[in-house]
Amino acid sequence: MDLSGKVAVVTGSGRGLGLAYARALAAAGASVVVNDVDAEAAEAAAKQITEDGGRAVAEVVAVGTSEAADALVNRAVAEFGRLDVMVTNAGVLRDRVLWKMSDDDFDTVQQVHLRGTFTCARAAAIRMREQGEGGRLIVAGSPAGQRGNFGQTNYAAAKAGIAAMVRTWAMELAKADITANAVVPNAATEMTKTMPLFAPYIEAYENDGTPFPDSLRKGVAFGTAEDCAGLVVFLASDAAKDVTGQCVGIGGDKLSLWSHPQEVSAAYTDGGWSADAIAAAWPTSVGQRPETYGIPAPQL
Repeated sequence: MDLSGKVAVVTGSGRGLGLAYARALAAAGASVVVNDVDAEAAEAAAKQITEDGGRAVAEVVAVGTSEAADALVNRAVAEFGRLDVMVTNAGVLRDRVLWKMSDDDFDTVQQVHLRGTFTCARAAAIRMREQGEGGRLIVAGSPAGQRGNFGQTNYAAAKAGIAAMVRTWAMELAKADITANAVVPNAATEMTKTMPLFAPYIEAYENDGTPFPDSLRKGVAFGTAEDCAGLVVFLASDAAKDVTGQCVGIGGDKLSLWSHPQEVSAAYTDGGWSADAIAAAWPTSVGQRPETYGIPAPQL
């Protein structure tokens, strides 16, 4: 992939998945605005990219507000003259079960994930439409947003909203040749390191480079952050000019496409449905095979 001449912003790219995305985009030839709320991490990431022969600058700002989004787009234009790719990766977690989740727990996650994605995408779309040469919106989805996950009301809601926004933006921005897609990654990060199932494998990988076994890479679609970066480069490239409105899974050795919500069964009756009629028909019609929910437990 050759992204020479392209300019990308990657939010939350001081470490983890965001850093892997930023490095891969730069390696493919794009100039990159590295963003993180942690100034030291952002500067270190930009320095690493430039030392590897790429072009990068750091913009330290907490995503969520319109001002932050404008600052990111303006920095890209000021440093590199344009903006072609917006990757919204920044995120936080405040996991609690419903009855223990505070307003702040909910609002903080929505502010960073949902509003942060919205404001950055909006600012990028405005600039890309002004340029008149198309563009790419690449946002971060999650299996939790597709299926729900225990203890993640706030996070699952934000990620489900992001998937819905992608499908909407794909329609709204089509005439401007701007695509919008969600990446649904699964990788070793600071977050997954806290999960007992993955912790020993991640520790072994970080300590002595022990590769992840096939039971993880293929069976659970779990690998390194770098394993997910190729998808971002592809979606940023001309090869993906006709790919839009999609939620694409990536992790380990697995690439997948998530389905969109749709009706899976229906029943009809003359004159409409009363509650009693629904109760009578439910077990043998639309309720005969209810949809599953939640992220299935990995089988190793």
